[in-house]
Amino acid sequence: MADITHWHSLEFEALSLQTLYDIMALRQAVFVVEQDCPYQDMDGFDQVADHLFCSENGAILAYQRCLPPGSTYEESSIGRIIVAPQARGRQMGRELVQRGIDHNRQRWPNHAIRIGAQAHLAEFYGSLGFVIEGDGYVEDGIPHVHMVLSAA
Repeated sequence: MADITHWHSLEFEALSLQTLYDIMALRQAVFVVEQDCPYQDMDGFDQVADHLFCSENGAILAYQRCLPPGSTYEESSIGRIIVAPQARGRQMGRELVQRGIDHNRQRWPNHAIRIGAQAHLAEFYGSLGFVIEGDGYVEDGIPHVHMVLSAA
């Protein structure tokens, strides 16, 4: 039987407890443990975010949160962009980010999208239309850059 991937877009209140647990476990496994970066993941923005993710056979393979204008930035935003280790090499990152762009443009039309990207991923985000804005900065010990995608 073939694996079937499903893409989901849910507001915080619509996430099941199990799905929320799985999302937080994935974020911790990659951002905290794999990247060896202790940081405060629970930042109070999950409750206002739309959560986009791909699941396959009950496992979350890719995830991001989409934030409305005025929450973290004046623009809308996508963040906590992650592909699970077992799903890497399947080009899910590009599809995930493109789905986030499409989601934000539909949900909050006429708003640009701003991200705080890890600096080593600037070329990847640039290939999707994001442009570096301002100087680089260090967040939680990792070099970052702000990048903006103009409103459609």
